[in-house]
Amino acid sequence: MPNTTSGTATFDKTFSIEEVIEEAYQRVGVDQLTGYQLKSARRSLNIMFQEWSNRGLHYWELRETNIDLVANQSEYHFFRSAADDTSDSNRAQATTNQVASTIFGMDDVLEATHRKNRTQSSQLDIALTKINRSEYSALGSKLQSGSPTQYYIQRFIDRVTLTVYPVPDSTSASDDLHLYFVKRIEDVGDYTNAGDVPYRFVPCMVSGLAYYLAQKYSPQLVPQTKALYEEELTRAVTEDGSSTSTYISPRVNYHV
Repeated sequence: MPNTTSGTATFDKTFSIEEVIEEAYQRVGVDQLTGYQLKSARRSLNIMFQEWSNRGLHYWELRETNIDLVANQSEYHFFRSAADDTSDSNRAQATTNQVASTIFGMDDVLEATHRKNRTQSSQLDIALTKINRSEYSALGSKLQSGSPTQYYIQRFIDRVTLTVYPVPDSTSASDDLHLYFVKRIEDVGDYTNAGDVPYRFVPCMVSGLAYYLAQKYSPQLVPQTKALYEEELTRAVTEDGSSTSTYISPRVNYHV
């Protein structure tokens, strides 16, 4: 006879920021919380999420979209937030149901392809090569027009700028640029919200916050809270990676 279980798997969905903070404080020996301590913990959680981005640990934020290539336009802008968005003539325009001006908080573009005949059965994707600043700077004629083959990313405070090369000509302007991009982890909002993390990262979110709080309230616990945080973070990152087929090679011993 099977065990009687809840029949649900939504703990990460209902695990509120307030509960995350309470659990983290309890791990460092703080039970009675003041309003300032709640505010301090929420600030630390936001800082930790940005630290995760620096480690490249937010691939659950992977998205994809198509944007219009515009004749004689090499730069396409994606803004941090609606408040940063202006009447910028270089704002990227989406060709799908997703409006590009709502693609806020982009962190980086991982892959870009020149997509021809998007709505036809003869659709063709041609991969663009991602180049760095030095490679882009070394290009002789940055105004050369044609079919884009390379792209360069600049990450500013308020936006991400994608530059394609060559500059799209009138023929390419009828095509799309298909992007795989990573968004930033969303800020911690109301205490009743859940965190913008998958269930795999819930344990290290709590232990990480406990480590941050130990630095403020229980310095003697810093070594052990840091060790647990890094251990759980490593497990989450390992589990979060894409699984691939496994090939087992037999070990053969040769005896002479």
